[in-house]
Parts: sequence; C-alpha cells; structure tokens
Amino acid sequence: MGQRNQFGPGDKVPNNGVYIEIGERAEVTGVSNPKKMKLHKGDRFPDTTNEDRKWTRYK
Repeated sequence: MGQRNQFGPGDKVPNNGVYIEIGERAEVTGVSNPKKMKLHKGDRFPDTTNEDRKWTRYK
C-alpha cells in the first residue's frame, strides 16, 4: 500500500519538508500564488487559501 501524498487542513504532517498548495486536480499550475511552507513531522497542516485545495510535498 502506498503512502498518501495529498493532505487537508488539520491533517498531521507525515515527514519534515516543504509543502505546497495544489488545486482540485492535483496541479500546481492552476493555482496562482500557492502557499508554500516548511513543516515538521507531527505539525498540523494549516488552512488552505481555498476549500478545494490540498497540501502536497514540494519536490
């Protein structure tokens, strides 16, 4: 079974790293000025700019 790669606000951060907002279709290209933040394992994901967006790890 694979690891989740999309997270909603309030979910726990699985690993240290930089996370970025993605759009409804899991694309960053459709999101203008996406939030990008460095988070630590165990933190909670903050609210997104839009309720249809999710967080994913930035590569």
